[in-house]
Amino acid sequence: MPHPSSSSANVDAAAKGVKLERYASGGGQLMRRAASAKIVSASSHLLFRATILATLALVCLFAVHYPSLLSHSFRLSAAASSSPRPRPPHRNLLGSSSAYGGAAWEREVRRSATPRRDGGMSVLVTGAAGFVGTHCALALRARGDGVLGLDNFNAYYDPALKRARQRLLASRGVVVLGADINDAALLERLFAAVPFTHVLHLAAQAGVRYAMQAPQTYVASNVAGLVSVFEAAARHADPQPAIVWASSSSVYGLNTDAPFSEEHRTDRPASLYAATKKAGEAIAHAYNHIYGLSITGLRFFTVYGPWGRPDMAYFSFAHSIVAGKPITLFRAADGTDVRRDFTYIDDVVQGCIGALDTAGKSTGSKSGKKRGSAPLRVYNLGNTSPVPVTRMVTILEKLLGKKANKRVVTMPSNGDVPFTHANVSHAARDFGYHPTTSLDAGLRQFVQWFLKYYKIDPAKLAKGGKVSASGGKPTKRKSTGAMSAAS
Repeated sequence: MPHPSSSSANVDAAAKGVKLERYASGGGQLMRRAASAKIVSASSHLLFRATILATLALVCLFAVHYPSLLSHSFRLSAAASSSPRPRPPHRNLLGSSSAYGGAAWEREVRRSATPRRDGGMSVLVTGAAGFVGTHCALALRARGDGVLGLDNFNAYYDPALKRARQRLLASRGVVVLGADINDAALLERLFAAVPFTHVLHLAAQAGVRYAMQAPQTYVASNVAGLVSVFEAAARHADPQPAIVWASSSSVYGLNTDAPFSEEHRTDRPASLYAATKKAGEAIAHAYNHIYGLSITGLRFFTVYGPWGRPDMAYFSFAHSIVAGKPITLFRAADGTDVRRDFTYIDDVVQGCIGALDTAGKSTGSKSGKKRGSAPLRVYNLGNTSPVPVTRMVTILEKLLGKKANKRVVTMPSNGDVPFTHANVSHAARDFGYHPTTSLDAGLRQFVQWFLKYYKIDPAKLAKGGKVSASGGKPTKRKSTGAMSAAS
């Protein structure tokens, strides 16, 4: 029989062993927890660093390729006669207000916007690298007015043409900033730097049928962009400038009364493009009523001429004719030729400057108070002589010395209208607008510029060779179809 003291000792030893085992086990757990904590901590540090690096990478990508809903850009194919095709939207850093500022920038802006003649205007021209914008800026500058341009250089059509216009303007002392009209901070900064007397707002998303492919672009440019310009002029300019802006003959839509008069109804647009321009006229009424802005809308009728838009029919047809590609002509549902009131660029510029000269002053202020009613006007700027599009093609064939490969189809229901015809009596009465350029004379000027700009040899063209509009090399690109006249 074991001794009681021996049993007690064995129990104590066993207890101690259990305690030691528990201690050892607990210590191991503690060590494992500590090790685990170190691993978690190290992982956290690595994750934090990776997050920082990823964030920096995203910031860099964001700066280089910012997808703004208000500044979509679309690419064209290399063949200028092809239809616009949307590519991923982008926004250049030049479109950000953060890219501008400082004493040197303000000096350059003020230098360009300062008039060179007594009583001259200081005009902010939006869409200045566009077709009408470039010609108007050149004309204003030539007579001694101050001009500052704004353009986002999007790729709806070849940006190289817009950059060439920008260089032309720079050679005449006109600065064109690469920026978007939806950049409210930049507009506010510009109105703070320069007391503009006038704004010629020509920036817009153009084209009737393209609105079916990229509708949001039209809302962003033609509605939101217009509001952005009106807001800046009404709430941040001191004094408020008078505004002249580009509406469109497209607002007449399904109107069948001819010639189109400003008194005719415009509540039946035939395209989204027309609807955005009609919305612009309603928005103009609101800003005139609330803020006392002097606003004049100009309804352009199929403007053409040198430095024009490659998406327009006459330009697109010229490309296709020299390249030996087919062109598509539309006829109306009743079988008649589609007709357009083609208006030469010099006549349109005369109308734009006349509208600026007679705009009248705004009556509002930054405080929101207005001294009374301000002018609110709208005018047609057309040629008053509709011409069949087939006649336009015949003139181009003669001037280019080459026949077109024509394909005639019935006009689809995609927003175009069978004819346009302007009544310009109001513009004639109020600022002496009288278009004088015939289609033959205007297209002759265009073809001379076209051949020179694209370095096309007329002699080679007359021999029947296929040449491209990019330096006279033979074209191998398959035709994707041509365009009809757009308003």
